[in-house]
Amino acid sequence: MPLAKAKILVEATGEQFEVMFNPEEYTINKDNNFASQNVPGLSGPLLQFVHGNLRTLEMELLFDTYEKHTDVRDEARKVLDLLNINRDLHAPPVVRVSWGSLDFRCVLARANQKFILFFPDGRPARVRINVTFNEFIDADREAKEINRQTADFVKLHIVKQGETLSGIAASLYDNPLLWRPIAVVNGIEDPRELITGQSLMVPPLPFIDPESGEVLE
Repeated sequence: MPLAKAKILVEATGEQFEVMFNPEEYTINKDNNFASQNVPGLSGPLLQFVHGNLRTLEMELLFDTYEKHTDVRDEARKVLDLLNINRDLHAPPVVRVSWGSLDFRCVLARANQKFILFFPDGRPARVRINVTFNEFIDADREAKEINRQTADFVKLHIVKQGETLSGIAASLYDNPLLWRPIAVVNGIEDPRELITGQSLMVPPLPFIDPESGEVLE
């Protein structure tokens, strides 16, 4: 049974085409951004999640028209045109790259062509194109699908009149005993000396010992 071909679908138009030859391999990259904050009294900085970076898909596509005796650039243009700005969208098109279990919604960010075979008249007959696709994230869709109303990321809290650290911890952590990390991060020596309107940084729960309430190093 022949191996299924990788396909690229243009979402805006519904146009779909197969690659000429399947890639030998592909790479998916993903990383996150973290910021560090130095806190007096700790042996190391607190690490705080900032945001996730885009996933990227990298692969090499081969196009060969030697047997057809045609210019290979005509075939390669199907991929390269994905870099062009759509006049209706005012941006390059969003596509789906699918192959077996791979289903990647993305935009083409980069294409590097290397011509490696030519006809006697100089026309290229074979080209390798290294492509990089950046994952396309729809902000509205992600907001509906993912609930981020959790206490696992840094918050900024403005102190209201009559508030206490334990009360703030109860409100944000659901545990009044977890007031100490807030005090440590904000350099508060006396938890009773809160000032109305004061800005407090509330550290993420992953860096807090749930039993002792201490900030983990």
